Amino acid sequence: MKPFIRILCTAGLLFTASQSFAQNKNDYTTRIDSLIQSPTSPRPFNGVVLITQNGKIKYSKAYGFQDSRTKAPLKMDNQFEIMSNTKQITSVLILKQFEKGRLDLQAPIKKYLPSLTQPWADSVTVHQLLNHTHGIVDAEKPLLFKPGTEFKYGNLSNILLGKIVEKTSGKPYIQQATDLFKKLHLKNTFCYSKDSRRNLVYGHMNKDNNFTLVENSFITDENLPADGVITTAEDMVLWNSLLHKGKILTSKSYKLMTTASTLSQHDVFGKEKSGYGYNMRIVKYNGIPYLGHTGLGDGFASLNVYVPGSDVSIIVLENQMSEDSNLYYYQEALIRDIVLQSSLIKNKP
Repeated sequence: MKPFIRILCTAGLLFTASQSFAQNKNDYTTRIDSLIQSPTSPRPFNGVVLITQNGKIKYSKAYGFQDSRTKAPLKMDNQFEIMSNTKQITSVLILKQFEKGRLDLQAPIKKYLPSLTQPWADSVTVHQLLNHTHGIVDAEKPLLFKPGTEFKYGNLSNILLGKIVEKTSGKPYIQQATDLFKKLHLKNTFCYSKDSRRNLVYGHMNKDNNFTLVENSFITDENLPADGVITTAEDMVLWNSLLHKGKILTSKSYKLMTTASTLSQHDVFGKEKSGYGYNMRIVKYNGIPYLGHTGLGDGFASLNVYVPGSDVSIIVLENQMSEDSNLYYYQEALIRDIVLQSSLIKNKP
């Protein structure tokens, strides 16, 4: 068992035992409150939690500070870097080009990026960039494996996808994303700019529960399609509702995005491999299907989970990142499990 999984399992057992005062495991509000306020946790929680069902708020709480220097308290409308959860937006922008007939998902990427000089540009497809089965490790180096045969996650694929969006649309990625946010009324969502922070909180590195402010973001125009979206928990819930209820993509495109086309393992989602679509994980928890993704970097961590059968969204955003990799997404994973065990979820086994 990997260290991170072992810690989560142990912590989960201890946490459950310590909650004997709770009426039952469906008292998710008490359990989440106790988790994020626990003084004995291996790391403090510093972020916001928003849980909704059928568009109604079931749990909403901001806990911690916006800035470790001022200790100004976090608010639910604060904006966070969501890092790799940005990749869902890039997938949607690609699929919108597909819907307009400007892009063939099975075409080699050389068709859209003729400046690529490596031989693999004639064999790697757009589809393989979307599900990370491309084998590219560096734009100037040979492939790590034959395209389509293995999974290797990374930012480069979405950097290339961003360039393909620009090539096929004739507009900069940031403009395409901004237009999409405006159309969807995501009023508090935008692409990172060092000149306009709006209501973006500061990220922090956490080493042994000592916080260091991250003053210089690594987000650039180049990697923006992989990591560069800023948003609020409320806007992420709205995004989930629109995406998963057919308000953004056609049913064909949505099915492509949310159907497993490869397998991938990620500690937050279990020790076994689970399905992976277009920058989307397709997972089961004790027989309950759900969709999700994580984001980490720049002193931020995010978890976005949607449970289709119960119309439940679970959003956890933190402006801290543990230097101990065993503690990545520590509370995020436990909050997800608490909700999936709760009365909010229908048809539990």
